[in-house]
Amino acid sequence: MPEVIRGTEPLGETGSQKLTEVAGTGFVLSSDGHVITNNHVISECVGDIHGNLTGQVAAKLRVVSTDATNDLALLQASETFKDIATIRATAVHSGDPIIVIGFPFHGLLTSDFTVTTGIISSLAGLFNDTRFLQISAPVQPGNSGGPLLDTGGNVVGVVAEKLNALRVAKATGDIPENISFAIKTGALRDFLDNSVVPYRTSEPPHEMKTAEIASAARNYTMLISCMATDKKNQ
Repeated sequence: MPEVIRGTEPLGETGSQKLTEVAGTGFVLSSDGHVITNNHVISECVGDIHGNLTGQVAAKLRVVSTDATNDLALLQASETFKDIATIRATAVHSGDPIIVIGFPFHGLLTSDFTVTTGIISSLAGLFNDTRFLQISAPVQPGNSGGPLLDTGGNVVGVVAEKLNALRVAKATGDIPENISFAIKTGALRDFLDNSVVPYRTSEPPHEMKTAEIASAARNYTMLISCMATDKKNQ
């Protein structure tokens, strides 16, 4: 059975406590400080969870609600935010271009976020799971929970996972390339509605350059980090 790699990456140890720092990505969806990420990014956190916008002081985040089935978590900062992400109100299609923003391998690669591009390869995920989009943009550990954006800068999904190429290769003899998955906005909006969180939607505006989209995303895309039990050393 093909398996997936969740995108949370250990960054360092804290000695005898056997804790390690883990990191993922999230994005701000309300001016009241609500932040979306993947449930698996924060599910093993011990103690405080922090969110960092690039170049700003870390904010402490509290867990508001989680949905393990759809791998979503809603966090909230105590402060308010001027810049928030906008969710696309209309459907996407196979072949649509997309942009992934996130913090892959944070601490090993750049401390800034990274930008990758691709297309929507399919409107269903692993084993035809219709909660997910399949995308061709490269996704690495640390990208989890980040925004998947269209060419107008609107959120069209939440980056979740990538196919485990090594295990698929062992099972099939072939190495899959550029197969990653994102949670559709339908599941995201249901989750936000159930949590009574306001959010902004938009019709696809005129297309923007990727650099313009990344510049806008800088203001609402967060590095999510916490300490978690280091299971590798248990």
